[in-house]
Amino acid sequence: MSFPLDIESDLTTPSEELIEDIASLDGDIAVLGVGGKVGPSVAIMAKRAIDKAGLNKEVFGIARFSDPSSRALLDSHGVRTLPADLTDDQQLDSLPDIKNVIYMAGAKFGTTGNEHFTWMMNSYLPGRVAEKYRDSRIVAFSTLLTYPMADVRHGGSTETDPPGPLGEYAASCVGRERVFEHFALKNETPLLIFRLGYSIETRYGVLQEIAKTVFDSQPVSLEMSHASVIWQRDVAEYAIRSLKLASTPPRKLNITGPEIVSIRWLAEQFGRRFNKEVTFEGQENDTAYVMDGLALQGEFGYPSVTLGQMIERVSEWTQAQGPTIGKPTKFQQRNGQF
Repeated sequence: MSFPLDIESDLTTPSEELIEDIASLDGDIAVLGVGGKVGPSVAIMAKRAIDKAGLNKEVFGIARFSDPSSRALLDSHGVRTLPADLTDDQQLDSLPDIKNVIYMAGAKFGTTGNEHFTWMMNSYLPGRVAEKYRDSRIVAFSTLLTYPMADVRHGGSTETDPPGPLGEYAASCVGRERVFEHFALKNETPLLIFRLGYSIETRYGVLQEIAKTVFDSQPVSLEMSHASVIWQRDVAEYAIRSLKLASTPPRKLNITGPEIVSIRWLAEQFGRRFNKEVTFEGQENDTAYVMDGLALQGEFGYPSVTLGQMIERVSEWTQAQGPTIGKPTKFQQRNGQF
């Protein structure tokens, strides 16, 4: 294979630019909601960058840690893990004051039928966290689903486009942004809203799902005709480096690769690599959840992993029948129900 067999190492290797940025960053770093798919990469990469820079700084990984293996992975890399239920006021208030906060907590899947919990997690809790860390610098993860679907023929949504959420999950994410913005303005807290498109690695994500569908000779849905994608290593790096971009008033930043990617084209690329005939189903629409990444590229340049490299890595992993995380993105959903 052309990529490291140690996927975790590949996803957490810091660049020289990150090492320089983290050396100039004042204070420790906390990753709140670290137990998700992307959180461990962020925390471990930050710790590796600190160690390479020879700094005396801590990285705190904070979550409930319902999966003990996630905590063990972080501990093994020197991340200081703190088990906490952020929705418990007493536990939240007892957390240490930390200068730099990357906020990744949230609820998406299972929203339908449990809308009240989704709103609490995505819109109420951010206000509690923003008050707790009013004197910190905050990067708050958000989603491309805060935008309406864009016409793929005219480019993706930009940071200045108004929100247009479809469904309760997306609406609650707009609520998260607005609540964070309110407290950032009230308390003069530097804030960056980190609007993430689809994070990709070999074990999960839009590319992995399409590759597996083609490899299994199943029809590929074209309902969501295009997608915005970016390699998870780049997502983790940008999250940490965006701490220096946090500002008052708050800033929004789209986190995505430079391409608006055709699902049909992706499926055909995997079909050629697998020597499989590709079949399709569903209506191919002119609108999709896609974003413009020009502002991101203006700050950090092009991502370190290109779309072509992503396709190659996911292809090789799929052909080798490597393990998957087993958490579908549901990127095909056009009705906002998750």
